[in-house]
Amino acid sequence: MNSTVKSYLGNRSFLKKFLMIAMPIAIQNGITNFVNMLDNLMVGQLGTHQMNGVSIVNQINLIPYLALFGAMAGAGIFTAQFYGNGDEKGIKYTFRFKLCIGAVVVTGAILTLVSFGSNLINLFIHSENVSDVGLTMQYGMDYMRVVMWSIIPFGVCQVYVSTLREVGQTVVPMKAGLVAVVVNVVLNWLLIFGKFGLPAMGVKGAALATICARVTELAIVAVWLHIHSHRYAFVKGLLGSLYIPGNLLGRVILKCIPLIINESLWAFGITALNQSYSTRGLDAVAGVNICSTLSNVFCVFFIAAGDAIAIMVGQLLGAGKKEEARSTDRILCTYSVLGSAMMGAIMAICAPFFPLFYNTTDHVRHLATVMLLIAAFMLPITALTNAAYFTLRSGGNTFITFIFDGFYMLCVVVPLAFLLTRFTALPIIPVYMLCQISEGVKAVIGFVMVRKGIWVNNIVENVS
Repeated sequence: MNSTVKSYLGNRSFLKKFLMIAMPIAIQNGITNFVNMLDNLMVGQLGTHQMNGVSIVNQINLIPYLALFGAMAGAGIFTAQFYGNGDEKGIKYTFRFKLCIGAVVVTGAILTLVSFGSNLINLFIHSENVSDVGLTMQYGMDYMRVVMWSIIPFGVCQVYVSTLREVGQTVVPMKAGLVAVVVNVVLNWLLIFGKFGLPAMGVKGAALATICARVTELAIVAVWLHIHSHRYAFVKGLLGSLYIPGNLLGRVILKCIPLIINESLWAFGITALNQSYSTRGLDAVAGVNICSTLSNVFCVFFIAAGDAIAIMVGQLLGAGKKEEARSTDRILCTYSVLGSAMMGAIMAICAPFFPLFYNTTDHVRHLATVMLLIAAFMLPITALTNAAYFTLRSGGNTFITFIFDGFYMLCVVVPLAFLLTRFTALPIIPVYMLCQISEGVKAVIGFVMVRKGIWVNNIVENVS
């Protein structure tokens, strides 16, 4: 029995190693999401129209953010395995690739928002009240015109942060994130409400504070890495050129494109899902916004566990330690599910109280509370799905990852929401619940694929 338990929970030294990697990531993500929650609460104090306008824009911005995540992750598979193999040149080349692909994603995102911003926002506004429609559009556009420029420092920052994490340095990104969120909170308070003689800028102030926070985080991680070039050989000559060997470039692109498509489709799927929810009225938009705001805070553990899987398992695969990679992954998946079950219990306790902080209607608060309870129940199932995703990705199975993640979202969950909202009279709560439950099927599929071991691959032998 003890050996069986140990095979799923590991020993004290393993737990310590996991915590050293995962906790800084969890703390950074936790504080970032907590500050996002405070931002949301501050904007929520302005009124429901302002909250809905900002919420809609943030849902739209999720697409370029996750496209950047996919771009970094595709190259990051190689970075983690290069680090495990001691190949500093390989890390340098993947860093350069991240810069180039990030520039493409950022440029495309800004051009899209400039050209079609109002059309995208309009997709989420469903109300017979002309005043509600006009005010939501006005505040959404005010926020979008400013906040879209934060995508530039965010994109560059992700190049540095992802690389640092993949080489095992998770503390510096955490510290940079902490400073950035303090900047964000203080500037939000000053600029949204007009403190100390500053103009009360409302949603524009929230957007400007976001830009300042992104620039601060980028400055810290970039300066730190280049100052500490003696620790990381790949930094020397890093930005002297954009040269990448042709054989490596081709392999990285082949792994990267499915992940970019996957993350973009998954983000598009989430956006389409929320658009379907919005057909039930602006109260549904507000309820989903409040629910997702608190849910993001409680998701930090399984997100950190997923990053730990990508780092620890990826490094072991790169070093050729395949059996150790299998056992490590099994333990990390267990940690993710058990930790998320505990987080879900705490979230359920908070569910009735959190919506009370918003300056909104009792109906919106009721919707948000019930949605939070549903999300809390689903948290460990979502954690299993997330762990499976990062496991498959760690071995370079990006096409299978795409089928498992983005394809499932776009071909199962989104059509389900579309059918329920367009062809039934079901209220928002049962629609939301059924869409959340559909994730359970995905968790079973992921569990089976991980158990089969199709992800156990070394993809960096003789490529740099």
